[in-house]
Amino acid sequence: MTSFFHSNLSKDLSLILNDADDYNVIIQVGENNNTKEFRAHSVILRARSPYFKGALSSCWITKKNDMIIFNKSNITPNVFDMILRYIYTGELNLTKQSCEDILGLLIASDELLIEELCNYIQDYLIVKPNKWIKNNFTLIFRTAFKLTGCKKLQDYCFESICKNFDSFITTNDFLSLDKDILYELLKRDDLQIEEVVAWDYLIKWGIEQTPSLGNENNDRTKWNNENYESLKKTLNQFIPLIRFVDIFSDKFFDKVQPYKNIIPDQIYKEFEDFYNNNKYTLSKTKILPPRIGNFESEIIKPKLVNIIINWIDRKDYYTINDSRYRFNLIYRSSLDGISKESFKIKCKGQVESLVLIKVERSNKIF
Repeated sequence: MTSFFHSNLSKDLSLILNDADDYNVIIQVGENNNTKEFRAHSVILRARSPYFKGALSSCWITKKNDMIIFNKSNITPNVFDMILRYIYTGELNLTKQSCEDILGLLIASDELLIEELCNYIQDYLIVKPNKWIKNNFTLIFRTAFKLTGCKKLQDYCFESICKNFDSFITTNDFLSLDKDILYELLKRDDLQIEEVVAWDYLIKWGIEQTPSLGNENNDRTKWNNENYESLKKTLNQFIPLIRFVDIFSDKFFDKVQPYKNIIPDQIYKEFEDFYNNNKYTLSKTKILPPRIGNFESEIIKPKLVNIIINWIDRKDYYTINDSRYRFNLIYRSSLDGISKESFKIKCKGQVESLVLIKVERSNKIF
């Protein structure tokens, strides 16, 4: 049996970090009045970070008096101190760190390709949210979105916004949202919002993002053709992401028609015919699946709910956001117990009930 002595190993390496006289790397970090020099060993840096493994190779290094001089001005001294201690000892304590430094540590660990550290910080931000994180959610989201190694935090932010999109779009952060983030949001089928509201706020975002419009020229009645063309250019990539078919006809003519000049002629004309003629079949425009909306279940995925609704009404499709349907979880065996009495108490008096049963240790659902 293999024995492990990691505790003493970590302790001994920390001594090397703090007191060694055989270091061969000087790392200069920070900028302006917030700078510091750190001493380290290239062999340890290269072993613990793929970034340093490449950056400290013989063909890239700069030497002075047989000492490797390395500069990282984009990392603050406090953040790099945490990174260096993690590299040498495998230890990290974020409880007393400012949220700004934690975010800086996430950026630095992604840049230095320290995957374990990057994953830990993502989990920390997700599992232990605090007031600062909530108040700076958009900043964290924007930061994570730009980091290739932060997929977990990106997914968490996307899912959080999708569940509370009604609240998010009313904030000032929404109007300044990066176009790439907005594009990814509108692509998602789990965005929980009425489609006409999504359209309405897309227009507001587009106006804010268009130089010739904005606060000084947001009165549509005063726009000329050039203004519409500018807005069309801003929103061109987003229009195909709107599920116009999920907008009721009265809302379509009230909210969408006034902006028909920014919608490609073929798309607008086909939907106009669709709403004016109940028998018209959409054939030219690519139709995205309806958004799945809000649904709570441990047994089936939300997309399957649309299929169940199809069976009920024998229609081509409906969306969970359809005002005629509300799915409320009233009984779950893992919470309410598996008994006839418990089932009766929870479900008695419910007009329409859907019972889903999953076979244990199986993917079969009845």
